[in-house]
This record gives sequence, C-alpha cells and structure tokens, in this order.
Amino acid sequence: MQPLLSVRNLSIQFPSRAGLVRAVEDVSWDVNAGETLAILGESGSGKSVSASAVMNLIETPPAVIPQGQILFEGQDLLQADAEMRRRINGKSISMIFQDPLAALNPVYPIGWQIAETMRVHGVAHDVAQARVIELLARVGIAEPERRMKDYPHQFSGGQRQRIMIASAIALKPKLLIADEPTSALDVTVQARVLDLLKEIQVENGMGMVLITHDLSVVERVADRVVVMQAGRVVESGTSAQVMQHPQHDYSRRLLAAIPGRAGFSDMGAAKGDILAVRGVSKIYAGLARQFARSKTKPVRAVDDVSFTMAKGETLAVVGESGSGKSTLARMILGLDDPTLGTIHFEGKPMQGQSAADAYKMRRRVQFVFQDPTASLNPRMTVQQIIAEPWAIHPDVLPRNQWRSRVAELLEQVGLKPDHANRHPHQFSGGQRQRIAIARALALKPELIVCDEAVSALDVSVQAQVIDLLKDLRRDYGLSYVFVAHDLALVRDFATSVLVMYGGKIVEKGPVRQIYGNPQHDYTKALLRASGVIPQQAA
Repeated sequence: MQPLLSVRNLSIQFPSRAGLVRAVEDVSWDVNAGETLAILGESGSGKSVSASAVMNLIETPPAVIPQGQILFEGQDLLQADAEMRRRINGKSISMIFQDPLAALNPVYPIGWQIAETMRVHGVAHDVAQARVIELLARVGIAEPERRMKDYPHQFSGGQRQRIMIASAIALKPKLLIADEPTSALDVTVQARVLDLLKEIQVENGMGMVLITHDLSVVERVADRVVVMQAGRVVESGTSAQVMQHPQHDYSRRLLAAIPGRAGFSDMGAAKGDILAVRGVSKIYAGLARQFARSKTKPVRAVDDVSFTMAKGETLAVVGESGSGKSTLARMILGLDDPTLGTIHFEGKPMQGQSAADAYKMRRRVQFVFQDPTASLNPRMTVQQIIAEPWAIHPDVLPRNQWRSRVAELLEQVGLKPDHANRHPHQFSGGQRQRIAIARALALKPELIVCDEAVSALDVSVQAQVIDLLKDLRRDYGLSYVFVAHDLALVRDFATSVLVMYGGKIVEKGPVRQIYGNPQHDYTKALLRASGVIPQQAA
C-alpha cells in the first residue's frame, strides 16, 4: 500500500556566517491515510523544519535542499509548480502552527480568516459562513456566531490555538500537519482537542503528522513514532515499541525526563510570608461593541481571591484558559492594578507606592512570560537582552563583568555562550523561552512569577530548567508563582496549589493534599484529564 506521504532522504541546509547549518540530514519517514505519526525531539532537532518543507514554507534561498523527495500520493512536492501547490495546500494538506498569535492576522476577525481558506478553494460565501460557526462550536469556542466577529487579541492563548485548528480542518484535508497543536492548552481542553482530531481522522481517513515534545500526547494519539536528534532520525517504530522499549540512548533520556515521575516536591518553605493577596478582584468594564447600541457586560477576570505565600514556597496556579491565572500573575507583578483588594509584598502594599519604592520592588520581583516571541526585543542581541536589567539597575553588576555573567546564565539554562551574539529570530521557540528565563535570573530576584514558563520546552530541556529552578530555590531561597497547565510537572515542582475556575479559587492547599485527596469536582476533572490520577481515584 502506497503511503499518503513519504519523505525520502531529505536534507535541508542553511548557509550562515559561521558556516553551513545542517538542519535536516538524510531524513526519511512515511505516514499512511488514517494514521498518526508523531515526530519527537528537542528544540532544534529539525522536526519542524522537515514538516514545514512538506507545505513549502521554507524559503529557498536562503535554505538549500540538496537532496530528497517529498511524495504526496506518489507525486514529488519538491518538483510541484506554484499552481499545483495552491491546489494542494489548505485543501489536501493543512497545517496547525505552533504560534497562533503569529499565524493569525491581527486586523481581520477570526471568522473571516477561517472562511478565507474555503473561499480561496471556491466555497460559496454563505456555505463558508455556516461552516465557520460549526467549526468554532466543534473546537469549543462558546457563542460562535458572536465570537466569529472578534479579533485574535480578544481571545486567550488556548482559544487562539483552537481557532487555528478550526481553520486547518475547514476543508477536511487528507493530511494534517500539527506543530505542537496542544502546547498552549490546559489539560481538559487538550484532551478535548486531541479527541476531536482523532474523531475527524476517523471520519475522513485523514493522515496526521504530529510534531510535539509532550510524550503524554504521543501515548494518547500516535500510531507510530519517529525520534529526531540534531537533524537526523535516531529511532522509529510503533508507539508502543518506542515508548515502552526505546533502543537509542537519546530516546531513553527523553522518556526519563517525563514529568510526574519524581514524586512530590518536599522543599519546605521558610518562615514568614513573602506575598499576601487579600480580596483581590479584576473587573474589566464593558466596552461599546463596534456597530452595536449596547455595551458588553463587565467581566470579572479575577473574583475575590485571597491567599498567602511563604518565603521559599513554590505556589502553582492551575486552571483552564480564561480562569484568571495570567491576570492574577500580572497583578502580583504590578503590571495591572486590582479593581478591588490589596496585594502586599513582604508586608508592604504594591499599590500606591512612590516611584523610588516601585523601582526597588521591581528588582526583587521578576516575570517569565508565556510567549517568548512577544517578550524579547527582535532588534536586540541575546547579550543586550539579558544585560538590559543591569543597565536599568547599574549597582547590581559592573559593566566589565556583563559578558562573562551572560555566558554563565546562558549555560545555566542549557544554551551556549556564543549564542549571546545572535538575535531572537535565530532560535527555536523553546530556545527563546530559555533566553527569557536567563533574563529573569539576571537580577537574582526574591520572587519569580512564571506564566507557563516551560510549556514551550521539550521534556528533556523542561526537566533541566525545572532542576535549575529547584537549585535556585534551594541555594538562594527563591520563591515562585508558577502558572501552569501541566499537572504532572506541578506535582514534581510545586509545594502548594491554587485551583482557579471562572476567576475564583475553588481549591487550595499543599500539593500532597490536592493531588492525594481532591475535594472539588473541577479539581478532580483536571487531574483525570491530565492522567496524573487514575479515573477511579477521582
């Protein structure tokens, strides 16, 4: 039986000032109709580059493809002309991109963008509109008829990823390439999206190439697995073979790094509270909707939240997209002010401070954002990005020590010292997040707020970064507010947990208590969806 897609001896190279970068080297893999092939590997292993070549999304030049074939239904796509590519891309082969914010156009409503794919391939306007509403409802966007008129910035990260999925499956393609399709989603939505993709696959006989660093996703949906390292395929086989009996040392290291295997974090907290949140709410006033006579209703993004956090503690904040996790994190950092309530850092209120006091406080509290692409200045080198806090706080480190300290920080987060001279666009998504973490560590803060700080990292690098954060917690008494959707990772790293739903805290307590004996139905549903506890235990 002829494979739906067959990649044969593919090599992709990028010329650079430092020489030729061999991103993909002699790679071969197949995917059949109705089958899911997972491609695993660290950031920079070549998995996304090889998949992007299938859709002709690599510019040549600067990229060079010296050898190989990409056969779709027996036809070599590398030899296809522009007209044939237009007929195939979007209709027969579609792709879900890793970064939905970059892939969605900010100036068009999301309904218009989903319908665009259908219009390009000749679908009538009214049919396309009806299909958009159906797709949005199917991927879990509430009130699809109203929300289809909204713009990308009006959705959370997880919701934008669901919109991307809706766009990709609009024309029921024969092959779907999914590049980290669930990395931004919380566990309950992740489970629903994966079930949806498998459902569509069964209905249409669609083949799927799944690029991921989440091994729990591989176990859930993959039929076969390809493991890539440094541009080469180092192991392939059925999902059961690779996941249960890996043959290559690299595959074994990946599996050993899966979170949730280390048990609970036993790091004790120091005496005294570093953070006290009392009755905090964040209310966004209703705005006049364009071309509408009435205002939208006010939204309580965070609703009457109270808790305390001890020095040296790691407080995990978990919940679905839109539960208020990130809004709470921004208020703790001082980026947003609460509408109601107070936040105290080491006994001092964070609101109403003088400019001098606010300047001192910012040095002690740092943030690692969810989206490293948006949080790193594209015009600055890595050296300038990491050293920028020292320019703002010149008493921290003499200028003549900046370069050596940047090199140390890069090595701490798993990068090389010579990466300091590069710009953010020259790194993968996971590597950019490591740069953001290095910048947060530059001032040796007392509290670091991490908003999905490791969600973009593959499991082996994720384990390295978590080990680094644990070491810093132990050596320097650092405290963390850790916003996350990976509950297995939370169990390894956090000491206490807040579970949020609809802007409220529905459950809070030590990790052992929450995971061992969850009380709220929503907490039980989260733990079931994550696979952290068996179905009968919840």
